[in-house]
Amino acid sequence: MYDVVGVGNALVDVLAHAEDEFITRHDLVKGSMTLVDTDRALELYKALGGAIEMSGGSAANTMCGVASLGGRAAYIGKVSNDDLGQVFGHDLRAVGVVFRPGSPDADMPTGRCIIVVTPDAERTMHTYLGVSSLLHTGDIDESVVAAGSVLYMEGYLYDRPEAKAAFRRAARIAHEHGRKVSLTLSDSFCVDRHRDDFRALVADEVDILFGNADEIRSLYEVESLDEAIVAVQGDCALAVITTGAAGCLIVTADTIQAVAAVPVTKVLDTTGAGDLFAAGFLFGYTKALDLAECAHLGAIAAAEVISHVGPRPLVELRTLLA
Repeated sequence: MYDVVGVGNALVDVLAHAEDEFITRHDLVKGSMTLVDTDRALELYKALGGAIEMSGGSAANTMCGVASLGGRAAYIGKVSNDDLGQVFGHDLRAVGVVFRPGSPDADMPTGRCIIVVTPDAERTMHTYLGVSSLLHTGDIDESVVAAGSVLYMEGYLYDRPEAKAAFRRAARIAHEHGRKVSLTLSDSFCVDRHRDDFRALVADEVDILFGNADEIRSLYEVESLDEAIVAVQGDCALAVITTGAAGCLIVTADTIQAVAAVPVTKVLDTTGAGDLFAAGFLFGYTKALDLAECAHLGAIAAAEVISHVGPRPLVELRTLLA
């Protein structure tokens, strides 16, 4: 029924433009990303006044990319029965992604990333994970996972034991139904926190691993990318390592293939580049394309998203495939 089923942090991006005085008045660290608690998140949300609200989150961005390419995507993530939870679900359904929100938590608001953009275009972010981080095994819809060709899991969600158990359950369901399991490492700091658990998950359950060069090196605690490649070849059937403007490396048990990036006239915002690359690659993979062609589709999708501000495509990606 689905090409790709994503599991991740269901967050709403709350974006507002403000003067530097707002940064000073609310004691924000300009240009940083800070995790905040409930009270701080609600305080900043109220202080912003008018803001643009749109669904976000890494794996959700990827599922929107799959849908934009013409694929069938579903997403499992946790929101509450509040205004932002409604925003998140509406945005996904509006682009054709099936959303399974799991069970809400009455005491925990929907997660949000509050983004303050100052006149110099600097983005200051405060992330409140909210109920999204409470995903557990009971939130994994077995019928949805079983109906997807590929399961795609977001490393950012991997902080709590309950989420780790949910990943394992989702992966087992997928494999029991003959599906493929993929994982994105998300960020090197995330890998540093959960290295042993990630290593075990990759070795036991992951068929397709996504990560950039820093994340892969961090996963195996090595200095060189060549060393990391040798290590991942022993753990995983297929790893796709993005290398920025150089493109990516497709790593199998006995081959390494480089695929170039798609040139971009001007890079405006790299947010979402990895998310959309994964969307393009997995879309091609589910259509049984050659791995190099899958990577080229990923490069097309990534090139579109870094050419404008925001982590999701502004045009239907399927129109770029010709």
